[in-house]
Amino acid sequence: MYHIHQNFVEIRGLSLHIAELGPICSGADVLCAAAAATVIVFLHGFPEIWYSWRHQMVGVANAGYHAIAPDFRGYGLSQVPAEPGKTTFQDLIDDLVGILDHYKIPKAFVVGKDFGAQVAYNFELLHPDRVLGVVTLGIPYVPGALQTQLYGQLPEGAYLKRWMIPGRAEADFGRFKVKTVVKRIYILFSGNEIPIAKENQEILDLVNKSSPLPPWLTNKDLKVYASLYKKSGFSTPLQVPYRASPVDLGTIIPKVSVPALLIMGDDDYFFKFPGIQQYLASGVKQFVPDLNVTYMSKGTHFVQEQFPTKVNRLIIKFLKKHTKSLMPLEGLSNHSSMR
Repeated sequence: MYHIHQNFVEIRGLSLHIAELGPICSGADVLCAAAAATVIVFLHGFPEIWYSWRHQMVGVANAGYHAIAPDFRGYGLSQVPAEPGKTTFQDLIDDLVGILDHYKIPKAFVVGKDFGAQVAYNFELLHPDRVLGVVTLGIPYVPGALQTQLYGQLPEGAYLKRWMIPGRAEADFGRFKVKTVVKRIYILFSGNEIPIAKENQEILDLVNKSSPLPPWLTNKDLKVYASLYKKSGFSTPLQVPYRASPVDLGTIIPKVSVPALLIMGDDDYFFKFPGIQQYLASGVKQFVPDLNVTYMSKGTHFVQEQFPTKVNRLIIKFLKKHTKSLMPLEGLSNHSSMR
């Protein structure tokens, strides 16, 4: 069994948890040594933590890369800031700079899921000299100026709008055990419709208590997520991404200068956001010129956990294309999850 190392580092006054693995080598020491300097940073979304990248960490490590996956401040095993309600997206970007500096990593590939995609792209725009390429899952790059336009068309009962209101989600979540909260959010977000509640209904009530977990998420996985959210609480996760303002990039948005890959599931509820399909078809490349988009059949918002082998292959193909390392892909399908 591959052992993912669990580390804690002091970054900007907080103890941040960072999972780390790789490279894993067998018989190709020269190639592996050359690849060891290539780091892949995985940035989670909500309701996720570093654990959501467990399959991808093993996949890229087995291909000879060095994988690191932090828990954002206030998430998972990372320390909760003294004032969670003041956490910003800029904090997460500054934390990432601190992590790379701590590990003496000059440049890395950055992989982001859900709102981690927003962090990944903003990090590249603010620190282009630190990024080799960007991979995002579930969400494309959406400039802050367009977020209001795209998301503002959602009805009042949409989960995103409800959770923006201080106290609303806290009251909703507070009726249940943490494990139930995480389970219901996973069920909601793995569907192909935007979670929208009626006027006198709460978001978590959209899920029947007898509804099963998605087939790719085990009870063991749920226990891991629940134990970590029980530790961290939901104060910081509700602040970022739902209540924090976008990073201020100025009135003229710079273009992403590195190669990029977007992996989207065909059944991702995000496609139902007003204007998103048109934006993906004709708008996003004006901000991310060197972008390739891959749509995964039957994929949900959690494609990296739902189809880990397929996602691993796509990510590693992208990494190999944009590095000079000559590492074989053989055997990746057999090492797409912890074992």
